[in-house]
Amino acid sequence: MNTKLYKRVLSLTNNLMTAAQEQNQKRFDGYYLALKKLCEENENTDKDHPVQWETLADFTDDLTLAITIYEQALIKAQAINSKDFCSSIGFSIAALKVELGDKSAAIAHLEKAKISCNKIIDKELKAEIHNLLEKLKNS
Repeated sequence: MNTKLYKRVLSLTNNLMTAAQEQNQKRFDGYYLALKKLCEENENTDKDHPVQWETLADFTDDLTLAITIYEQALIKAQAINSKDFCSSIGFSIAALKVELGDKSAAIAHLEKAKISCNKIIDKELKAEIHNLLEKLKNS
């Protein structure tokens, strides 16, 4: 991943978090638009990376739109064969599907995320995926 792009996404993330904590919607919206513009400018270039799309989805309030953005991030993660991103994005999609009452889609995404997470070192994410999947299957 391009270091300059990573630093820009990280900076925007920090600014978004600060604006959210301060409950400053105007600043939040401005940083959100800057992140969205960055994603759109980099789309289908050598700078296109799932981290920017996943971050954009993380800060999207509309759950349906967030899922659409996460799905776009997932395609990009699969294209670079990033098990870490596939796992985290799959978990995020599943969590939103649960919120929207779509249990079967949540389970499907979690099952794929569970396969991807076998190759990652993030034990906390592995546990979250496993626990949510078991909870949904047993309810």
